[in-house]
Amino acid sequence: MTSLTRRGFLAVGGVALAACTSRTPEDAAERRQALNAEIEAARQQLLGIRGAPELIAAAQGVLIIPNVRQVGFFASGAYGEGALFIGPAIVEYYSLSLASVGFTFGAAAYNQALFFMTSQALQDFRLADGWQLGAGVQVVGGEDGVSAGVTTTRINRPIQELVFGQRGLIADASFAGAKYNRIVR
Repeated sequence: MTSLTRRGFLAVGGVALAACTSRTPEDAAERRQALNAEIEAARQQLLGIRGAPELIAAAQGVLIIPNVRQVGFFASGAYGEGALFIGPAIVEYYSLSLASVGFTFGAAAYNQALFFMTSQALQDFRLADGWQLGAGVQVVGGEDGVSAGVTTTRINRPIQELVFGQRGLIADASFAGAKYNRIVR
């Protein structure tokens, strides 16, 4: 019988943890395919909104994040994953993480599109750390919703935001911080 040293224990534990958290290439391909299907469905819905095709044509790039899910009770959080299009091609994948504090009650899901109207705004977004500070109001009931707000992104850069496809029930009047992170899919 051999004694188990700390180093041996950590090695066995590390291998066990890696085995539990590793994903096969097939899992990654399936997740990317499912995400691409969600992005395409949101893009088709976006094309049906009056004025959106003109924004897409004028933009240097469009970030589409489908199915952003938000839940809150005074404070709230939201998360979603999507893709950055330059022309008709997906060039990068991004995640959106949002936290807010204020008057928030309920849960909702929505799609978000960011239109980068200048090449400088697109370059700044791709190189920046992604934080956005904002204040806004959102009311969603069923599939109809209204959102309004001013963010530092809108004030400082020529970036337009469109929130569409809202569903759920949430009332939100809060200060929020959002972070967009590049992810590998």
